Amino acid sequence: MEQMHLKQQDLVPYIGNKSKVSEVLNRKVGLSLNIIYNLAKGLHLPLEVLVQPMEKMKVG
Repeated sequence: MEQMHLKQQDLVPYIGNKSKVSEVLNRKVGLSLNIIYNLAKGLHLPLEVLVQPMEKMKVG
């Protein structure tokens, strides 16, 4: 998000609503296949960026 200068609101079209975006960003819920597809297509990201084991993802 930081690299693409995205705000939380910018993810609503790909994830659902503000509440769902918040839950995803706070890791309360995971990404569904549908959300992964929407993010990859809408933000022009390779699927490999979104589909990784949690321990490989950098936090902070």
